Amino acid sequence: MDQRVVECVPNFSEGRDTAKIKQITDAVVAVRGVTLLDVDPGADTNRTVVTFVGDPDAVAEAAYQAIARAAQVLDMRQHHGAHPRLGATDVCPFVPIAGVTMDECAAIARRVGERVGRELEIPVYLYEAAASRPERKNLATIRKGEYEGLAEKLRDPAWVPDFGPARLNAKAGATVIGAREFLIAYNVTLNTRDKALATDIAFELREKGRVARAATGSALYAKRKVLTYREGAYPCGNCEFVGQTLAETAAHCREQHGYDLEALLRLNDVDPSKPLTAQKVYRAGKFTHCKAIGWYVDQYQRAQISINLTSYQVTPPHLVLEEARRLAVERGLVVTGSEIVGLIPYPALLEAGRYYLRAQGKSPFIPIPDVLQTAVFSMGLADVSPFEVGRKVIGLPRAFATGLAQMTVTAFTDEVSRDTPAPGGG
Repeated sequence: MDQRVVECVPNFSEGRDTAKIKQITDAVVAVRGVTLLDVDPGADTNRTVVTFVGDPDAVAEAAYQAIARAAQVLDMRQHHGAHPRLGATDVCPFVPIAGVTMDECAAIARRVGERVGRELEIPVYLYEAAASRPERKNLATIRKGEYEGLAEKLRDPAWVPDFGPARLNAKAGATVIGAREFLIAYNVTLNTRDKALATDIAFELREKGRVARAATGSALYAKRKVLTYREGAYPCGNCEFVGQTLAETAAHCREQHGYDLEALLRLNDVDPSKPLTAQKVYRAGKFTHCKAIGWYVDQYQRAQISINLTSYQVTPPHLVLEEARRLAVERGLVVTGSEIVGLIPYPALLEAGRYYLRAQGKSPFIPIPDVLQTAVFSMGLADVSPFEVGRKVIGLPRAFATGLAQMTVTAFTDEVSRDTPAPGGG
């Protein structure tokens, strides 16, 4: 029978107290059939991303135990950090890896969510593939208002939780549980402390885009005049086109810029079926499946663009990085490097390495370790913290033994293909 593997990547609202983090991860490793792959704490975000894998039932049990332990040892009333959050366990996604479908992961999310709500009395919202309704698919929409606005949210009939009580659990907050494809959490680091500059670039990159502004006025985009819709005048947020109707402008956006205007408006909480007079115009971002914000990280003394890539096959990290580099130069900035929070799939890093090798005019078909190292160097993945390929890359192929005398014919051929000096000077 084929192996069935599910990944779980819960995010906990604690990134500074290692003893508390260890109590949570101890609850994970205590479950038989689960392998803890990565623990990635951030002091300034005050958040830890934990990654573990195993068979579906074991992963479900480990997720519940981790959420329960976090509710015991963390107190949201004392929590402050740069990253948006709703609760002690802010989000807990299940990801299909092998022999498991997305629907099965959604069923796991619902099962764990029901148990968390019933046994721990924590309000639970379901998101992405497990969402109970379309407006709850987006994590950012559920998280809006954060922990500080949770009590008011729970009083709103539109925001009754999927499981658990519709009242504030002051200590644990709320938890968002769901099923999704593999997400790459990716931060791009800038040579500035100015969070506003990082945010400005983030708004250009993310699918949600930003409020559109006039082409004239201040050199700083954020200081220009905001565009609004008027009767008979529907501006395009990405160029100077003005349609007489929303439908005309939507057709222009689709044909000239390749995006769905109505979908963009909905991403920004605007209902395109209602009158749009005096409503703000929105400018689409560069990449689909890309969420981004800017923040300042005191530990690094630099600002970062914090990015979530929800489909790396469509929007790979190296292309987002190159656009961030271009936008940074326009603003007099330099991208000093980038970092992976949690893990990155092997195919994503492999494709990045091959992209940069092609850009250098070299063959992309050199030995795999060299391709991966090219990606690490080119993306600056060790800029602010060490990057160990063996620890940070999920799905690595088996490595060959090193040392010339122990090499197989395949490994020897790899060595000869490199642009290093030939072994033995031959």
